[in-house]
Amino acid sequence: MQPAIRFSRNERGQSMVELAISITFILFLLSGMVDLGMAFFSFVALRDAAQDGAIYAAIEPVIDNNGNGIYDDDEPLNTAAIETRIRNASSTPIDLTDTTQVSVNIDFSGEPCAGNAVTVSATYNYVIHVPLMGSILGTNTIPITASVTNTILSPACP
Repeated sequence: MQPAIRFSRNERGQSMVELAISITFILFLLSGMVDLGMAFFSFVALRDAAQDGAIYAAIEPVIDNNGNGIYDDDEPLNTAAIETRIRNASSTPIDLTDTTQVSVNIDFSGEPCAGNAVTVSATYNYVIHVPLMGSILGTNTIPITASVTNTILSPACP
């Protein structure tokens, strides 16, 4: 029995070339989607760490030296403990303890006492792993920033 469609030698080669080009394009898109998913996963870890730091900052924004529960002007901000809390939140997929890769910013709006806001931001430069994607985008990194604002619960304002 003869096949219904006959291909000449040239047409078989054309099909192979089309398959090679389309497979390359599909694999490039697939690897880009995987890389984008990893970047999103890194953002979620960064956001969770910033949220953990903001919750801690809402409860312990200052070092209460005299223990009176009221903010005094001479009491130091608790930024070192807040940053430590953020950096110890996770080690994967981002190593938050690496100060060269992750930067942390803690900003109090007004005095650090009850009713005012504290904003905790963390920034990380995600390195793109897909070959050639950096040359297409013009950079090999994607800056990821997570920022969380909370209302300070204690100490009381004077």
